[in-house]
Amino acid sequence: MNVRLNLFGQESAAKVLNSLITAGKAVSASPLPSVTQELVGIRASQINGCGRCIDIHTKDATAAGETALRLHMVAVWREATVFTDAERAALELTEQGTRITDAAGGVPDEVWANAAKYYDEEQLAALVSLIALINAFNRMNVIIQQPAGDYRPGQFA
Repeated sequence: MNVRLNLFGQESAAKVLNSLITAGKAVSASPLPSVTQELVGIRASQINGCGRCIDIHTKDATAAGETALRLHMVAVWREATVFTDAERAALELTEQGTRITDAAGGVPDEVWANAAKYYDEEQLAALVSLIALINAFNRMNVIIQQPAGDYRPGQFA
C-alpha cells in the first residue's frame, strides 16, 4: 500500500496535524491512566479499520508493559475477563462514541453513567477528548491509506 498524500507536506494539513498532535500530548499528560488511553486508541482504530493507529498503539502499549493477551482481547473485550470494570466502561464509551451514528440520539445515558462511576470529570474530559482525537487520526489515515507496520515505539513522543 502506498500513501496517497503526505499530509505533513501540505501547509494547511500540517497545521491541522500539529494541532491534533498537541491535543494528543495534553491528553497523554492528563490523569486518565495511560493503559486506558492505549486500549481506547486500539479499540477505536479496530472499529475504524486504521492499521496505522493499531500499529502505533499496540506497540506503545507493549513497550509500556502491556501483555499480549490483553492486546489480543481488546477486539472482544465484552467476553474477555482480563479488563477491569473501569477499562470496560472506557471501552464501551469508546465504541459508542466511535459508532455515534449507529445509535439515534448518540451515546446512551447508561454508558455515560457507567464511565462516570470510574472516572472523575477531569478523566472523563480526557477520555472524551481522546475518543474524538483517535477518530480524527483514524479517518485521516484511512482516507490517505497510511501504511502500517513500520512504527517504532515512542516515535512520536
